[in-house]
Amino acid sequence: MRILRLVLAAAAALSLTQPVDSQEVPAGPAMTYADLADLALTAPVAAHVRVRRADALSSREAAGVPAGHSRFLIEADIVALIRGAGGLPGRVSYLADLPSDSRGRPPRIRRGTEFLVLAAPVAGRPAELRLAARDAQLPFSADAAARLRDILREASATGAPPRITGIGRAFHVPGSLPGESETQFFLQTAGNRPISINVLRRPGEQPRWAVALGEMVDEAAETVRRDSLLWYRLACTLPPALPAATLSEAEADEARAIRADYRLVIEQLGPCARSRRRG
Repeated sequence: MRILRLVLAAAAALSLTQPVDSQEVPAGPAMTYADLADLALTAPVAAHVRVRRADALSSREAAGVPAGHSRFLIEADIVALIRGAGGLPGRVSYLADLPSDSRGRPPRIRRGTEFLVLAAPVAGRPAELRLAARDAQLPFSADAAARLRDILREASATGAPPRITGIGRAFHVPGSLPGESETQFFLQTAGNRPISINVLRRPGEQPRWAVALGEMVDEAAETVRRDSLLWYRLACTLPPALPAATLSEAEADEARAIRADYRLVIEQLGPCARSRRRG
């Protein structure tokens, strides 16, 4: 009798995590540069993995899973460690919540499927990861991997643009010729590193602006390249309009010129497009 109870208990345990034989994982909306940077810059671990086994958990084991999703326990081999200061073992496991199909069936994750995962290590469990967000398991492609590496390479470089936390003072100085002027915006950053935006206007020329990541302003610098880390820091953080405190000491004409130059910067940066829901 005791042996029968043990067999039944083992069978019940296995039924909680069975390999799924359903449809393929549906592709989500394509991630923009900002989407990928949102995930990459907050995740201590970034890795290219290949699935060995993916087991769907029972509803009892998957408390807190959002409606229309199924939770999987995924075991995967590390193909390449893109970021991870402490390194990782050759095989890891993690939980992933994936959308079900229109009939409520969980997706199928085939053995050998490759993903990019953005995650954090689980304390005291070197072979376990915790995804940085629900959608931090991304279908692998060479293009996505290259974009991810570029973001992390820029972020780890000496003098990388810091996170912007606000806008400080702004100053406007008319030039000696009609139509000539210079406006400088001082940004507030994490770590109090100096960043300023300098807008130059000269008669008969298109206005141009540059960003200084230090005390000195390089007038020869070009405008910010789209889909770069500096662009992300600016376009995805700066408010659409200047805060009142920035203009609190400016005269009316000076304030109008400062606002016009700020609009120029925002328009040329372009929108910070995102396709994923943050959080």
